[in-house]
Amino acid sequence: MAEIISQNSISKYLKTKSGNLGIIDKLKVIYRPLICPFDKLLNYVENDDSVFDIGCGSGQFCALVAKFTASENIMGIEISDTLIQNAKNLNQEFISSKSVQFEVFNGFEIPNTIKNYSKIFLIDVLHHVPKKNQFDFLKEIYSKMSNGSVLILKDIDDESLLVYFNKIHDFIFSGEIGFELKSTVAKKLTKEIGFNIIDGFSKRMFVYPHYFLILRK
Repeated sequence: MAEIISQNSISKYLKTKSGNLGIIDKLKVIYRPLICPFDKLLNYVENDDSVFDIGCGSGQFCALVAKFTASENIMGIEISDTLIQNAKNLNQEFISSKSVQFEVFNGFEIPNTIKNYSKIFLIDVLHHVPKKNQFDFLKEIYSKMSNGSVLILKDIDDESLLVYFNKIHDFIFSGEIGFELKSTVAKKLTKEIGFNIIDGFSKRMFVYPHYFLILRK
């Protein structure tokens, strides 16, 4: 497993990387470690892993993988050209020393290149997908992954009344209300698709109730 990294060291590092971003994107990059357990996510990246981040935003998690793990092959996809440019800027120091790539996608059709990666991350993305499309979105990911690869799904748990703090958060920063799932429903959907659930647990940070599902194809 990767060396355990503290949220404090993650926050300090991201503050040094966000100077060229717009004010809202900069705030998202700098303060996300306060509410998202990046330290736990990084510990799923082993030395020989290649990492594929679906909905990579401004590329902060990819930068953390490149900085704090030995992974040499990292790719992020996002629906926004602006966010992809942010990600390239944020990861500029790694583009020549490691294989770090970013690509725009249409929000549903996952690039076939995902099959070349051993660890797939879906971090706080599923609740931005309309509820009627969530099963098909997860099924699309599963169909494109290679056998033996692992999806780390982290999202906000609708089992908790604290989910409303995340809805407020999303409305302020994204102008939309999310479609969070109960963790039990997420487990049911992923099992129906064919994933083998390796592990599943919950973790609360401040008022944000997170659930993790570690899923092998």
